[in-house]
Amino acid sequence: MKTINKILILLFLIQVGFAQQSINDNEKINTVLNSWHEAASDANFDAYFSKMTDDAVFIGTDATENWQLPAFKKFSKPYFDAGKAWSFTALERNVYVSGNIAWFDELLDTQMKICRGSGVLVKIKGVWKIKHYVLSMTIPNEKVKEVIVLKEAIENKLIDRLK
Repeated sequence: MKTINKILILLFLIQVGFAQQSINDNEKINTVLNSWHEAASDANFDAYFSKMTDDAVFIGTDATENWQLPAFKKFSKPYFDAGKAWSFTALERNVYVSGNIAWFDELLDTQMKICRGSGVLVKIKGVWKIKHYVLSMTIPNEKVKEVIVLKEAIENKLIDRLK
């Protein structure tokens, strides 16, 4: 009976350790994402891109914006150099962790009103880095038809080109 109790206590302590690690990872991931958004708002190019992996991808709100990191840096540099990139503040965020991979979704307060961000982070040498980020504008369901009319001509051309 003492052996079973010892095993149960050991399993409990292991479970508590995993739960604590998950809490620590969530806090670290939230810190990375918040400081990443803050670096853009502060136009701190180096701090912003230091939070991303060398092979990161940023997908923007325009259908043509599928940026590999070097191209995204080139596109973004003039905005950072001008002293103001973009300002995103998380309104809510959900983070999920499995080993050295994490994924998240967030609602953001932005200059475009509410947007949604989602992405993937990887832990490299103990540090969480953004590997993939997708930014999208939200559209209230009752306004979808109006938005379709606004973007239809532009996106029909893009659809034809991509087919």
